[in-house]
Amino acid sequence: MHKNRKPPSSKPQAEELLKPREAAVELRISFPTIKQWIYRKKIRSIRTAGGHHRIPQSEIDRLLFRTRAKTSAERALIMRRLSGRNQLVGRIESVQISGLMAEVVISVGEQQITSIITARSAREMNLKPGQTAAALVKATEVMILRV
Repeated sequence: MHKNRKPPSSKPQAEELLKPREAAVELRISFPTIKQWIYRKKIRSIRTAGGHHRIPQSEIDRLLFRTRAKTSAERALIMRRLSGRNQLVGRIESVQISGLMAEVVISVGEQQITSIITARSAREMNLKPGQTAAALVKATEVMILRV
């Protein structure tokens, strides 16, 4: 028997690792730029057994100033904790970023909802067509029109 053997411990949940190309897309930089950041140690990377670089999600968050949650599950939980009840869940049809603003079109059933948000918000949420998203309707008045 091994006396010095440590008892099995519950490992913390592994952090999500991104390929350099995926990290570059999230950071809105080019692939050559992220490679240079890795080589210059501007961004921390982990080497796989095959010698490939992987970027921890925490590094992306650090560079994007996301500090409220450590994992994507925690970020999703924070995003959905709202007091508003008028949430319409649908699928993103299109995201058009232009300058400081972004137009997001969400299909809910056979209807479409268009929202204008900041480009920064669209980038931070990494909005892409095909993803599920919720539109939160916040209004002081709701008008009814008989059709």
